[in-house]
Amino acid sequence: MMNLGQSARTIALAMAVVMLATSLPINFARAAIVTTEEVVAAQAADEDRARVIQFMAREDVRRQIEALGIDPDEAARRTESLSDEEIQQIAGRLDELPAGQDVVVVLLAAGLALFLLLIITDLLGYTDVFPFIKAQTK
Repeated sequence: MMNLGQSARTIALAMAVVMLATSLPINFARAAIVTTEEVVAAQAADEDRARVIQFMAREDVRRQIEALGIDPDEAARRTESLSDEEIQQIAGRLDELPAGQDVVVVLLAAGLALFLLLIITDLLGYTDVFPFIKAQTK
């Protein structure tokens, strides 16, 4: 049988735990109004991403990417991982060009963007696409 001092300690410890647990701040979910601009920006980013991916899937673009020495499937995967801002820049460049003209410029711009992305990921050590680039070791 527990003596009175031992049971008082047990009760005091239990009460301390209960009081501590009830005094901790609890984060409640907060609802906020989503503005029209936020919804439009999200939809525009999705549309731009779809346009760039559709552009990258064209046969003439794939041939040009292969001519630059980049695997088209790898380029498509990298394109899907671009940020919304990068996709918006590429899609904006597609909008600036007249229809059917300066395809080479667009292809070179897309190829350059993918080439730079591959170099950056090689330098950071995430990929090993180019054997002449040594990843930084930590």
